[in-house]
Amino acid sequence: PHIGAAERDLARLTSNATGKLRIAVECHTCFDWLMPSMDALRARWPEVEQDIVSGFQADPIGLLHQDRAEVAIVSELDESETDVDFHPLFEFEMVAILPLNHPLLAKPYLVAQDFVGQALITYPVPDDMLDLVRQVLRPAGVEPPRRTTELTVGMLQLVASGRGLAALPLWAVNGYLERGYVARSRIGPEGLTGRLYAVTPKRLAGNACLADFVQVMRETSLLALPGITLL
Repeated sequence: PHIGAAERDLARLTSNATGKLRIAVECHTCFDWLMPSMDALRARWPEVEQDIVSGFQADPIGLLHQDRAEVAIVSELDESETDVDFHPLFEFEMVAILPLNHPLLAKPYLVAQDFVGQALITYPVPDDMLDLVRQVLRPAGVEPPRRTTELTVGMLQLVASGRGLAALPLWAVNGYLERGYVARSRIGPEGLTGRLYAVTPKRLAGNACLADFVQVMRETSLLALPGITLL
């Protein structure tokens, strides 16, 4: 810890590290785990003003190009983006969320055909940003009826009341599962895996605070989020 603090002090002197750290996210559940990481970074870099760019962003990397953000959190690598650096954070399991006592809970795992005739509750985002749709349902030609809501808790309330099924990161719903509010099922025999990456502009490659933030996100997430694996 003392060595790390000394290194940060040296970085402050050499880079005049003051200013803003604006974060753009493309996932609704990112807000839940970003706050502890931001708190940890604030303790290390109190002079840096942090801010989450307001609302969900369909193209957070675009905000980096427009100089409207310094960090973007995304779920996929994009090799066509040559002016940014991708920093692997962690991977996690996406699970199907079902009402208690739903008949599908008798199955060891769910496949695309299990969603036929079931309302699918999602965030109001393009299908390409939904792992379940992109990786499981679309390849099988399954298009269940849809219902959308902005809030994770809203999704869980709809599922609990029997209005449909959802797919969410296990770490995001673990508390509700432990309280017996809803139930979960694995998607596919090997499970459905999601990943998250931090993206930073190449022009800021030497920014010590940004580098520290990437490391803080990995460290904090590993301690706070159940079931994740660092990439």
